[in-house]
Amino acid sequence: MQRRHPASTFVPGAYVFPGGRVDPGDADPRLPAAGFDAAGADAACGGPGAVRFFVAAVREAFEEAGVLLARHRRDGTPFDAGADRVGLAAARARLLRAQGDLADELGALDAVLDLGALVPFGRWITPIGAPKRYDTWFFVASAPDGHTYAHDDVATGEMVASEWVRPADALARARDGAIELIYPTIRSLLVLARFPSADAVVAAARGRWRRPEPLRVLDPDGGWQLDLTTDAEHVADDAASGFVMRMGPPPAGAE
Repeated sequence: MQRRHPASTFVPGAYVFPGGRVDPGDADPRLPAAGFDAAGADAACGGPGAVRFFVAAVREAFEEAGVLLARHRRDGTPFDAGADRVGLAAARARLLRAQGDLADELGALDAVLDLGALVPFGRWITPIGAPKRYDTWFFVASAPDGHTYAHDDVATGEMVASEWVRPADALARARDGAIELIYPTIRSLLVLARFPSADAVVAAARGRWRRPEPLRVLDPDGGWQLDLTTDAEHVADDAASGFVMRMGPPPAGAE
């Protein structure tokens, strides 16, 4: 998780997941990808061109956290960050400073995007009246080994801290007032906290998409999340501590 700059115009100081807006280049047909079903992605996201959401998620995770979900072009194996750490850091810096594009950087690294590693997890639309509004897809993926996993506090200044944190611990810290979480992040963490590992989350998410009506409506004005808990578990998450009700649903973010 990363902490947004306290001077940000949108959810200042909140702890969020890496993410951001979709750029025009995220629909670049030159972008190579592995393990990706374009038709399935369109069906899941409810419209054509959903590939751009998946690409944006990978690109933003690379820019904001230094993790690149990619595979070696030559043999399809997971990209080895340790083998080309200098080249990877340089590519990230160029993207952050708008001095390169993702297709060219992947070509230089001889890599292809691992879009098949991502599973849609939720969709949130910022309520009317917020200073900034987003229509945002959330994704889950297992984290590859050896990548940076740290915010960049020089090029953009959007994030001021980053850390690995267990979902239950993040929720506990928010209850104690040590960190701030926005409503979509809270809802995500409540579900993640019920699983013993990242692999278990991703496996359950993939399985849920093979069933009818995989998304549960959490906010009739624009909040959906993958239905990974029973109705009883969902109610229990709300009632156990009163945390969600006490916090209320503040504006959704782009994560």
